Amino acid sequence: MPIDAAGLLHTAQFIGSPNCDERPTGTEISLLVIHNISLPPNEFGGNGVIELFTNQIDPQAHPYYQSLQELKVSAHFFIRRDGVVIQFVSCHDRAWHAGVSSWQGKDRCNDYSIGIELEGSDITPFTDAQYTTLIALTQCLCGHYPIKDIAGHADIAPDRKTDPGPWFDWQRYTAGINRSDLFRAAGHVSIGHEKL
Repeated sequence: MPIDAAGLLHTAQFIGSPNCDERPTGTEISLLVIHNISLPPNEFGGNGVIELFTNQIDPQAHPYYQSLQELKVSAHFFIRRDGVVIQFVSCHDRAWHAGVSSWQGKDRCNDYSIGIELEGSDITPFTDAQYTTLIALTQCLCGHYPIKDIAGHADIAPDRKTDPGPWFDWQRYTAGINRSDLFRAAGHVSIGHEKL
């Protein structure tokens, strides 16, 4: 899974999102943020997420979409249920995935993080293919950038967010990348779905 000089993953399909901008000068990419998303909620396989991240969501396509019309969001990566990766924003740029957020006393997580969205929800287990891809992508990113921590969206915005949710297996993920040091600050060196 090589990442090129432009911050693009060679094995990913690239669909550029306009919802991004430059990171602050001199910013080190030190955090990975894991999310889940599905559009419509709890439905998989459609183009809703792509349409949201590219500002093409049709508010008439689903009642839930009416609440998303003015939303301008993106993530660097989106991992489908079958493990296929779509990249929306270069790793060099700031994707708009975290919102109002703070990590270890440092606000504005978008400035210094990479956002990875898993196609899923808080009520559905993730797939083996997603874990395989997520682990490989994480190892790749850690080899290219000075990643110090990995957290869930709920860890950086606990009053607003719950993802990646109770079905995300932090233990499996931690064991797969073999870097438990990246999770200790978030308390995700865990058994089952419970934080230590």
